[in-house]
Amino acid sequence: MLKLFHSPGSCSLASLIALEEAGAAYEVVRTSTRDGDQRRPEYLAINPKGRVPALVTDRGVLTENVAILSYVAQAWPEAGLAPADPWGFAQAVSFNSYLASTVHVAHAHKHRGYRWADTEAAFEDMRRKVPQTIAECFRLIDAELLKGPWVLGEAYSVCDGYLFTLADWLEEDSVDPAQFPRVLDHRERVRARPSVQRIIAAGHMSH
Repeated sequence: MLKLFHSPGSCSLASLIALEEAGAAYEVVRTSTRDGDQRRPEYLAINPKGRVPALVTDRGVLTENVAILSYVAQAWPEAGLAPADPWGFAQAVSFNSYLASTVHVAHAHKHRGYRWADTEAAFEDMRRKVPQTIAECFRLIDAELLKGPWVLGEAYSVCDGYLFTLADWLEEDSVDPAQFPRVLDHRERVRARPSVQRIIAAGHMSH
């Protein structure tokens, strides 16, 4: 059975949603990033990066949402969670890579300024910038990248659970989601999916 190390409220929710959508047999291991579980020696032995998610498989440990989402989509093709053709699959990876490398990094400047600087003045400057940079990201997603009704068009994919995960941080980042009506509509439709409702019922989301 697969084992997913997941912290409620974190980006690992995207991988959890994908596993649930795929109908995979998996176990969730709660790993609280607030409590610093990701820095404990026993977790670093699994994922030396000290981040979530980590997915333990029979072939080893997979880390990074982009990789885990690609793996789940390809390992359970019958679930239809990503396009089967190379071009379509690359489009899915492109969108997920943007979330990982740009949107999440912009968000991380709010709480993780120590990754880039050392002074409290620098941290405060980064925190002030977050609403602007996050809004810019979601303006692009709303106008250009979200094809509708799902990220890639007519078919739900692993991109949708990932976008939902990061869009659910908008209020926390002091960004009014009403600015992005298509993203907001998408967020509520993903939340209503049976997979996400099961995850909420299991207590694996922070709110």
